[in-house]
Amino acid sequence: MEDKNSKEMQKVIKIVIVEDFKLTRVGLRCALNANDDMEVVAESENAIDGVKYVERYRPDVVLMDLGLPGMNGIEAMIKIKEFAPETKIIALTSHDRAEEVVAALSSGASAYCLKDIDPQKLADVVRDVSIGVCWIDPVVAQLALNSFPKVENVGFLPNKSQSEGRVPLTEREFEVLKHLVSGKSNTEIAKELIVSVHTAKAHVCSILQKMCVNDRVQAAVKAVKEGMV
Repeated sequence: MEDKNSKEMQKVIKIVIVEDFKLTRVGLRCALNANDDMEVVAESENAIDGVKYVERYRPDVVLMDLGLPGMNGIEAMIKIKEFAPETKIIALTSHDRAEEVVAALSSGASAYCLKDIDPQKLADVVRDVSIGVCWIDPVVAQLALNSFPKVENVGFLPNKSQSEGRVPLTEREFEVLKHLVSGKSNTEIAKELIVSVHTAKAHVCSILQKMCVNDRVQAAVKAVKEGMV
């Protein structure tokens, strides 16, 4: 009886899928609904109906394809964020262009996933995004990073003052920032650096404050655009 009550009290993540390819929609729905803590409440083949479903159901997470007919996914994300800023959006696409990554993240996406992502990994991303964690596919993050030119011998070095136009991150914070740009969670960063999750989280919070950004996605985008990593 206790297990049943516990399951009934478990928060279920409500999801809306916006994807024009039917087979992909079906696959996403089946993969996500296979998790006890997730429920696909609506799905749409176009952005216009997708936006309407988000307004109607107020889901926790939206899986948004970017290459949609008519209104594209970027436009849809902007509209959704206007009336449902609390809804998290995962950009799900087969494209790996750096400019598209920046456009999606700048338009309100909390995550950017390629469509060949492992189903279980996608479920983990949905869970993380639903509680405010941001995630970028490591392959995409590296492509975005490589698209920005590097200036030889002019890096963002630790302990530089803001008056010099540098973000004053410590050497350890630069290490954390590199992992953050690669899409790693606090837990993954902690494992990489052999520190506690609490310490990793503290470093991330310090980075956000020093970079004058509100979240991990903004930090990652700013770091890539300004050549910080």
